Amino acid sequence: MPATTEWAESLRRWAIPEEFTRRTAETPWVLPRQMFARRADALIAEPSGATFTEARAALTEPGTVLDVGVAAGATSLPLAGRAPVEHVTGVDTDAELLSAFERRAAALGVPCRVVRGTWPRVAGQAEVADVVVCGNVVYNVADVEPFVRALAAHARRRVVVELAAAHPLTELNELWWRFHRLRRPDGPTAEDFLRVLEQLGIRAEVTRWRRPARAEYATAGELVDVTRRRLCLPPERAGDVEAALAGLGVDPAMPPDLGSSGRDLVTVSWAGSSRDR
Repeated sequence: MPATTEWAESLRRWAIPEEFTRRTAETPWVLPRQMFARRADALIAEPSGATFTEARAALTEPGTVLDVGVAAGATSLPLAGRAPVEHVTGVDTDAELLSAFERRAAALGVPCRVVRGTWPRVAGQAEVADVVVCGNVVYNVADVEPFVRALAAHARRRVVVELAAAHPLTELNELWWRFHRLRRPDGPTAEDFLRVLEQLGIRAEVTRWRRPARAEYATAGELVDVTRRRLCLPPERAGDVEAALAGLGVDPAMPPDLGSSGRDLVTVSWAGSSRDR
């Protein structure tokens, strides 16, 4: 089976059976905007990680940045002040997160533009940039080939992609079994993404690293609420979720986001293919 087909099939297995989704009026596909904002603020204040290092290395000369799946700017805005960034374009589907990105870019004095929509559907609305970054998005992309090719086609110098070593929702698998006796998938993984790139003829450089632990929610209660909704549990089960998280060893003083990226990460980068020089 081609790597792109296997990737798509692995992602389709994450669909939640209707017998669970119909038990609650809340969507399990939670978008924890507060976590994205906290992560962006932490990394803007103190950049770290291989993704930042790789993107900065491609900006030794002044240049522009395109951030696909920008959220609040955690992948692109840490470059401001540490590299000669002339302009950042952020692409995302969420209007509130795009506004959060714009506010942070303005505070840093970085010219920016936003494009709202799904990549690569809106790729034609985004300018070619010197460096294209994409942080923790690809596990949401079943049709991965056009997504990746559009990233490369929009980069003059470099594409830098960050993803978790394993599908981030696997962190909740033990809880799905505990509460629902439902076995969840364990793929795809970063290794599967690398096989996709190989199939597409992309020669990439790979760095495996670990994100330092930090509080990603203001309170443990926020983590409990997001986790409960992801598990299709009603509000009255919050106490049970809190106890289960404690059983997993989650520190309430450092509440992580289980299901957005994880701490074991992989940064993949390759040369851009844009002919717009």
